[in-house]
Amino acid sequence: MQQSHERPEPAGPGRPAHAGAAPARPAPAHPAPAGPTSPAPAPSRPARILVVDDDPTVAEVVTGYLDRAGYVVDRAGDGPAALARAAGHRPDLVVLDLMLPGMDGLEVCRRMRADSGPVPVIMLTARGDEDDRILGLEVGADDYVTKPFSPRELVLRVESVLRRTRPRADTGPLGAAGLTIDPAARRATKNGTELALTLREFDLLAFFLRHPGRAFGREDLMREVWGWDFGDLSTVTVHVRRLRGKVEDDPARPRLIQTVWGVGYRFDPSATDPAEREV
Repeated sequence: MQQSHERPEPAGPGRPAHAGAAPARPAPAHPAPAGPTSPAPAPSRPARILVVDDDPTVAEVVTGYLDRAGYVVDRAGDGPAALARAAGHRPDLVVLDLMLPGMDGLEVCRRMRADSGPVPVIMLTARGDEDDRILGLEVGADDYVTKPFSPRELVLRVESVLRRTRPRADTGPLGAAGLTIDPAARRATKNGTELALTLREFDLLAFFLRHPGRAFGREDLMREVWGWDFGDLSTVTVHVRRLRGKVEDDPARPRLIQTVWGVGYRFDPSATDPAEREV
């Protein structure tokens, strides 16, 4: 026999109480005055994700998984529609297909960053071609996923990127060698001039500033900055190169972010003679 899942109706005038329910107490004639109470905390707003893919099946599957994970999801099937969506409701993160008709994902990423600021972007690439991945990272994508992919993995990547957009509670502003960062405001400056950093570039600089003089391998940086235990290490290489282009006086001869041969990279705010060091 099929059980009913209907919720019982509340008792009221002309409506019998639910069977087995205890009779309601009468309200006191003179209720006690309410003491001072703290306002209830405002519920946190679910993150808004913009999914941009011209394949309706892929877009529908991705949207479904993100929706079940608790996100508010907008969809767009091409570049112009994506830019219009982003202008109407600024997304907290964009899942962006590289191979879009007309305006490709690289151009969409460039224009969206110019119009809306440093929005985190996860790029979807149709093939495992390294050039595609590096191009996406070069224009500022924070992560990439190669098709075909697991929707569950994509949701985990989304969670990882969004988690790193939240300011750390355990640190205040950091600074060295003319560079300063404010993690709470997600703001970085060089000699007082604000730097236009992507999410990952900011996190990478913050990590270096927290650990001056210490060498880290690319695997270490991927684990500590990206939160991944595995992945394409060229991601780290590209981000270090991009960060050098923004913080070094001469990116061709980096003084602050040094290459440590056989290990990885070291942030050295006290280094003063880059001409004697090959990179």
